[in-house]
Amino acid sequence: MSEATASILQQTFGYAQFRGAQQAIVDHVTGGGDALVLMPTGGGKSLCYQIPAIARQRAGQGVAIVVSPLIALMHDQVGALHEAGVDAAFLNSTLDWAATQNLERRLARADITLLYAAPERLTTPRFLELLDGLAARGQLSMFAIDEAHCVSQWGHDFRPEYRALTVLHERYAGVPRIALTATADALTRADIVERLQLEDARQFVSSFDRPNIRYAIVEKKEAVTQLLRFIEGEHAGDAGVVYCQSRKRVEEVAQTLQNAGIRALPYHAGLDASVRQLHQDRFLREEGIVMVATIAFGMGIDKPDVRFVAHLDMPKNIEGYYQETGRAGRDGEPADAWMAYGLQDVVNQRRMIDESPAGEEFKQVMRGKLDALLALAEATDCRRVRLLKYFGEDYQRRPAAGLAQGGPAPSGRSEPREAGSVGVTCGNCDNCLSPPDVWDGTDAARKLLSTIYRVQQMSGISFGTGHVMDILRGKVTDKVRQFGHEQVSTFGIGAELSEAQLRGVLRQLVAIGAVAVDAAAFNTLKLTDGSRAILKGEQAVQLRESVSAPASRKTRQKTRSDRVPPAAAQLDAEGQARFAALKAWRAEVAREHNLPAYVIFHDATLAAIAARAPQTQEDLQGISGMGASKMDKYGEEVLRVCAGA
Repeated sequence: MSEATASILQQTFGYAQFRGAQQAIVDHVTGGGDALVLMPTGGGKSLCYQIPAIARQRAGQGVAIVVSPLIALMHDQVGALHEAGVDAAFLNSTLDWAATQNLERRLARADITLLYAAPERLTTPRFLELLDGLAARGQLSMFAIDEAHCVSQWGHDFRPEYRALTVLHERYAGVPRIALTATADALTRADIVERLQLEDARQFVSSFDRPNIRYAIVEKKEAVTQLLRFIEGEHAGDAGVVYCQSRKRVEEVAQTLQNAGIRALPYHAGLDASVRQLHQDRFLREEGIVMVATIAFGMGIDKPDVRFVAHLDMPKNIEGYYQETGRAGRDGEPADAWMAYGLQDVVNQRRMIDESPAGEEFKQVMRGKLDALLALAEATDCRRVRLLKYFGEDYQRRPAAGLAQGGPAPSGRSEPREAGSVGVTCGNCDNCLSPPDVWDGTDAARKLLSTIYRVQQMSGISFGTGHVMDILRGKVTDKVRQFGHEQVSTFGIGAELSEAQLRGVLRQLVAIGAVAVDAAAFNTLKLTDGSRAILKGEQAVQLRESVSAPASRKTRQKTRSDRVPPAAAQLDAEGQARFAALKAWRAEVAREHNLPAYVIFHDATLAAIAARAPQTQEDLQGISGMGASKMDKYGEEVLRVCAGA
């Protein structure tokens, strides 16, 4: 690495070395190259543009403009840069007119290292005029486009205002650009390149693997009760995020968790903006808050100690699932991605695609993306292998490894054992930890399809899931008698099958498109062209045993060592006292600065300080996360706290 960027990494941010692709990205962009960076959440993307911006500003090349979609994200990132001694600012609607004018004057003088702005702001005539002036004087150093997947119609969080960012290449062709995202499949990646005109940019694609995250997908059966069992059994007192599809469900689930003694808060677009901001601030600044939210919450949330992300409703696609689950375990410590999934999820997602006003080409792509997520949910093999394969990556077992952002390399869980299933295993998903039983559902599928066909043929109308299953299992209900369906030739031929098994069969048939659910006609079932191959015996249907919880997995026991980072867990009694005192001091400083505690120091940095028991500022040298600015600001205070613990 160059001396300039090495000095910034060490002196400004307090890290001894880059990790992964960070160094190559930083050197390329600092040298004036364009880049597209795909790096998982928590991988240190911010450093990939912050260090080049600082280096280029010191070389007299002016201001870096960072395109960011969220006000909260701008605020916290600028706050973190100020803590590191970097002159950064944001320009958004939270500033009054006087503050905006003052900032614009500073921008015109190139008196800022990094300026954060939303895409809507950046493309206004007033802002472009300011940029024109900087560019004319050679004082526009670079553009960083964060959350770049927002530019793609194929991405999981498309934002039309990002499309206008093509103006950057057209108007400032000589200014380097770096686009960054944590999530993009090949189609989305190609769309980013085309829309942002990054055809000549160098692409840096890091591994999508998050080895510290344990993936589990369970059959939905009283989902809120399952969620409560999961939180109370494995994450009591932990910070987490619970995603729900509707605002009403968010409110109901948050209330249920509160009634159970869990510190839960709701978040959705229907709440007053001040309430949303209050809840987000509490989540970021307090410990042990569970945020129950729609997908309106999450992008740019940098909280490192989120121990779990749970989905009570299935996302639209794997990109959304990956992006949302990636908000867990940013600090590299063990975390869980848990999802409850059922037939109605499949029905709802297919209906939303079919009823959308989009063109047929778009709908076909979205159906394909949904099918990939359904396959992940129904999988009997390693979920991590499937997840990475979706992004074009072959899984290779490796230990958890930290990147420069966030302190020392995390430990992850203990070395995973080889599971008993066939093929590659990660040892840290439900299918690898407790390989599911698999059964041949081909015969059951043919019986179910035949029943749907014969009932419709006999009555001239379609019927719902419950009624079809009653006929197949030979249950004589009032409705069966009403329509004379006990006379159907398939009546009772599936008596040996449980309702849970049949629901699993139907879910798979809907997932592969052999059965359609007509939401406009009370969720009745209809055969599609895809059913023919199964009815003719040309296509097999392999299914996992239908269960409502991971099979025979031991609940993780909460211990003191599980409540603190591993580095702190290894401390002796005096070290633990120092760590606790440092956390209490950090909380006071964070409140004074109106910033999340982790912006001041990460837990891993506090643990390293507590382990060293420093007596002089020289003793603090070389601790990861202790840059020069923080040493000047907090060095004496840290020594005082340690001495008094």
